[in-house]
Amino acid sequence: MRPRVTTLFELVDESAAADPDAEALVFADGERLTTGALAERSVRHAAALLGLGVTAGDRVALLLPASADLVALLLAVTRVGAIAVPVNARYRPDEVRHVVVHSGAALLVTAAPVRGGPAPGAPDLADLARRAVESGPTPELRALVTLADLVGGDVADVGRAEAGTCVRDPAVLVYTSGTTAAPKGALLSHEALVRLAAGIAERMALTPADRIWTAIPLFHGGGITFAVAALTARAAFVHPGHFDPASTPALLEAERITVALAAFETIWLPVLDRPDWPERDLHRIRLVMAVGVPERLRSMAARVPQAVHVSCVAMTESSAFLALGRLDDPLEARLTTGGHPMPGMSVRVVDPDSGADLPPDTLGELLFRGPTAFDGYFRDPEATAATIDAQGWVHTGDVVTVDADGRVTFRTRLKDMLKVGGENVSAAEIENHLLTHPAVGVVAVVAAPDARYVEVPAAFVQLASGASATAEELIAHCVGRIASFRVPRYVRFVAEWPMSGTKIRKVALRARIAEELAAAGITEAPRPGSRV
Repeated sequence: MRPRVTTLFELVDESAAADPDAEALVFADGERLTTGALAERSVRHAAALLGLGVTAGDRVALLLPASADLVALLLAVTRVGAIAVPVNARYRPDEVRHVVVHSGAALLVTAAPVRGGPAPGAPDLADLARRAVESGPTPELRALVTLADLVGGDVADVGRAEAGTCVRDPAVLVYTSGTTAAPKGALLSHEALVRLAAGIAERMALTPADRIWTAIPLFHGGGITFAVAALTARAAFVHPGHFDPASTPALLEAERITVALAAFETIWLPVLDRPDWPERDLHRIRLVMAVGVPERLRSMAARVPQAVHVSCVAMTESSAFLALGRLDDPLEARLTTGGHPMPGMSVRVVDPDSGADLPPDTLGELLFRGPTAFDGYFRDPEATAATIDAQGWVHTGDVVTVDADGRVTFRTRLKDMLKVGGENVSAAEIENHLLTHPAVGVVAVVAAPDARYVEVPAAFVQLASGASATAEELIAHCVGRIASFRVPRYVRFVAEWPMSGTKIRKVALRARIAEELAAAGITEAPRPGSRV
């Protein structure tokens, strides 16, 4: 049955009208909101945004911790017809400023300064936002405000603003890979997010009795979609805020979690490895979603034997899940494939050179289209035209297979991207930063295999004529200036490059670093800044 399509704020309002006392959000800091309270808070925030001059079509950047206020504010932004721009809290000031500038944000909302400073390991977002704005010009930014500034406004004005918002309007602008070189912000409509949430609720058989846990940050498309899916099912959405594997088993037990959306093995495995895991009463967990190599997925599934385990294929351009395992699929299919396309979505596998469709179980480029597809890259018509063809097919640059039953399995990438512990990382961004070091002449960044993060950046560097530098110096040039997941973990110097015509053969460099690490018995990269 085709789901009824609404805006995001209508979705929460309908949940609040149906059962205002149902628990909607739970955060580990102790904050809990019912559906009624969430709807009410989002209306108050919307009134305050209107009072600050936010109008339809404005972009509002949100640099906030995972919290009830972040969810409420995201909904509030969409109530006034504006577009929410979640900002990665792991970014450095220049990276935050690039998102603000590229999105043309009219307003940047951040957390109020915390008396005594933030919790250990948590970023000081108020200070980060201030330094970002001070690090260079932000020509379209009208104001930097904190949550404490969101007061006042006329609630009656909110209803009038809502009336002008349509389901095909953009609701969220999610940056897919960062911002230091060529930022790409994916525009996701109300319809795309609501349709995908309905598909997730259907595929996972979610009900109001479920309590859904994830540690995926709420500035990621996946985190946003999971929260919307919980609202769709009228299930409780439980988030740790700042993720700490040491406290997670106790949280899962105390909150009676039934669905664990771990997503990445870098999140789930440290939880499973906690010494108190076997002692916790976690029999209520009926479903676990995680990605990883089949051997690792089998091992993790064995640790939660009562649960059904599924995997997925996901990307920002499909609003998160493009494919997801079905609960009634055979175990082997659920652990070795990414599952079937989500409801309403069509996929193709084509020869990347000829564009011809390929038969089942043949490697080729993944194309998709359907209601959860993004609407294009913000202010980047060339990238949009290169990605979405005239028939509406999104060309992903991902190499996959699709079996005879329609299950999609990710294999590798055509495009020059890395996936570092779940973070999308553009090689070009790292290369451009390294090129700001005066000793660097030519640089190529590739993925190196890693047991913890799946992939980490490895930089091959040809020094400028007459220049000298060490690997440690070049890594130090990155530490503290770009996000830690972008910092190269390995630096190798070259005098000549493997070439294909005029292009560096990065496939040869990937093979070189992989072979070197295998020969040395290295399976996990050193931390940024340690000796490599």
